Amino acid sequence: MNSHPHLLHLDSSARRTGFSRHIGAKYAQAWQAANPHGRYTYRDLVKQPVPFIDEAWTQICDTVLAEQITDPGRIHEAVRTPAQRKAWEIVEPLLAELLSADELLIGVPMYNYSVPASLKAWIDQVTFPRARLTARVVVTAARGGAYGPGTPREPMDHQERYLRDFFRGHFAVDEVAFVTVEMVNSLVDPALAAFRQLHLDSVAAALKTVEAMR
Repeated sequence: MNSHPHLLHLDSSARRTGFSRHIGAKYAQAWQAANPHGRYTYRDLVKQPVPFIDEAWTQICDTVLAEQITDPGRIHEAVRTPAQRKAWEIVEPLLAELLSADELLIGVPMYNYSVPASLKAWIDQVTFPRARLTARVVVTAARGGAYGPGTPREPMDHQERYLRDFFRGHFAVDEVAFVTVEMVNSLVDPALAAFRQLHLDSVAAALKTVEAMR
């Protein structure tokens, strides 16, 4: 990490007070305290949603593959038409932020066993070129139930598994750190009230983990 590190922080929860946002904010605050001269970039993918990719994006991607463009600094060479230039205007700042980051922090809740569409839209925009990402990746996650190792719903977890597979398969990031709050629905669902203490313990553990990571 350089002397003036860069943290790119993304939030994707539809809840303004969601636990993924809360734990992520604690991490970001600690990071800024430890790096007073660092650069901090924040994107709220719900308040300022990233557009979905379109056909022009796929055309740029096809040219990148056909011409074997592997240097991110040369992707603009694959932009040939007005529609492609419009698509590139969306991608370029997102990709530049990502590739310049020393740390990537993502706040992400589990929606329907996977990640929110707001985050998936961002992921789709930055998935070219296939390149090595050197940033440390930290995910602050929240889930309504329990999906950890050994739980009955472990096979239904397409949140953590998906993000690990994406960063490993596309950006060659072998280690993604997850700080996860579980059983959030125990706060509102009477049928899960018996698991409320498990949720509270999960929040306490997440906060302790974030503190130790800095």
